[in-house]
Amino acid sequence: MKQCKVILIIPTYNNPLTIREVALDVLAHDYEVIVVDDGSDVVIQTLFSEEEQKKIHFVRHEENQGKGQAIVSGTAKAKALGYTHALSIDGDGQHLASEAHLLIEACIGDEIIIGARNLDLKDVPLGSKFGRWFSNLWACWDTGQVINDSLSGYRIYPISILDLPIKTQRFDWEMEVLVRHADAGKKIKEVAIECYYPTAEERVSHFRNFEDTMTIVWVHLQILPFKWLKFLKQPFTKSFWFDKK
Repeated sequence: MKQCKVILIIPTYNNPLTIREVALDVLAHDYEVIVVDDGSDVVIQTLFSEEEQKKIHFVRHEENQGKGQAIVSGTAKAKALGYTHALSIDGDGQHLASEAHLLIEACIGDEIIIGARNLDLKDVPLGSKFGRWFSNLWACWDTGQVINDSLSGYRIYPISILDLPIKTQRFDWEMEVLVRHADAGKKIKEVAIECYYPTAEERVSHFRNFEDTMTIVWVHLQILPFKWLKFLKQPFTKSFWFDKK
């Protein structure tokens, strides 16, 4: 089996307090890294010393385009650098670079690998746990695959995602890419990881609870009629609810 060549990408927007620490942690674990500045008010590259800048590939959007588009730009840069896969890690410090090897070791082909987080931590709000359950329910239905953490941003993407007909750009992109990838007949895998969940005072998030949740729901609603048609055309016992392969 051909070995995956993986580079880490960090999409970031107006998160100057933690992005430097996260990027340096990635470098400390001997990974190459791309930092995608999605139109931050302060140019992220300027937060690093000249010596540090030499070790990092920077991509900058002059205007904010959304997390999804930042991942696309980072993946395109990974492809240009000769990599087969990009591992996305959030810039808020929640994801640990020390866990990246778990996803990389599981990478054997043209698949998306999700780092399924342990959310049994005291600082994780109940709303976040419910949101993950609700999202997982839809994600399993829309992809026909078993997914336990569809909201995790800690993922390995094959560069083939650049060819998918994805219409979204922001947080909803992370859901649509799973659906389009699965529709292309490709696998989604999960690897259990640990994470750091910051307290409410520490947390920096641009996720708008109502607006961005509704955009994710809209992704599912647009796909739902096509999924029902596909479901009704196949024998009932063939549905993914019963297929454990």
